[in-house]
Amino acid sequence: MARPGRARANFPRVAQSSLRAASVKTRWAERRQLWQGSAAWHYLRSERSLPDSIIRAAVRADLLREGPYGSIWAAHFNDQGAVSGWEERGPLWRGFATGGSKVLFRFGAEDALRLCVTEAAIDAMSLAAFEGFREGSLYLSTGGGWSPTTDTAIRRLAARPGVRLIAATDANSQGETFASRLRDIADVAGCDWLRLNPPEEDWNDALRAREKEKRERRMEREGEGRGGVLPHARRARQG
Repeated sequence: MARPGRARANFPRVAQSSLRAASVKTRWAERRQLWQGSAAWHYLRSERSLPDSIIRAAVRADLLREGPYGSIWAAHFNDQGAVSGWEERGPLWRGFATGGSKVLFRFGAEDALRLCVTEAAIDAMSLAAFEGFREGSLYLSTGGGWSPTTDTAIRRLAARPGVRLIAATDANSQGETFASRLRDIADVAGCDWLRLNPPEEDWNDALRAREKEKRERRMEREGEGRGGVLPHARRARQG
C-alpha cells in the first residue's frame, strides 16, 4: 500500500497546475472591488496620487481588488484572458500572489498598438495619468520581474503589425536592463521601439512630484489672491 506522501509526490503536474489556477481564480473572485472611500482607494488616491478617473477606469476594467490592511491587488492576465495572479501593494506590504504566475498587468484597449511597458501596476496607471490616458495605448506591468511567461506575452503583443514598443521601465540599472530586453524583442518583431525615461526613478514618483508641484503652485496663487498672505500665515484675531 502506497504511503500518502508518495501518492502526493506522484500527483500529475497538470493536475497540480489546475488546482493552483482554481485557487488563484477563487481567491480573486472572493475579494471585493474597490469603491470610492475604501481603504485601497484611499491608498491609491492619497499615498500614490492617482486621480479618481484612473482608479475608476481600472475598477471598471476589473483590474483591482481590495487586499488586506488597505492594500490593493492588481491582476495579471494570461493570453487567454484569465487571471494568473496579482501584484500586492500597500502601505506596509508588497509582493505577488502566492501560487500565482507573473504574466502582464494590462490597462487599456487590448487592440492598442502603443505598448507601454513598466515594472509595476501602479507605475502603469501612473504613466496613464501622466499622459492623460493616451488614446491607442496599452499600459503594461511586468510585476517587478521578467518571467518566461512575461517574455512570451510581450513577444506575442509585439508581433502584431503596426506595434510601437515603449520601454517605460524605471530610471535605474534594472530598468535599463529591461529596456534593453524590450529593444531586442522589438528588433526580432520588426516593430518600432522607444525608451521613455521617467523624470524620477519611476512613473509613480514622477506623478507624485508633479502633483506636489501643482499643489504648491495653487497655494502660491491663493496666497497672491489674498495679498500675498498664505492661509497658515494669517495673524490670529485679538480679543
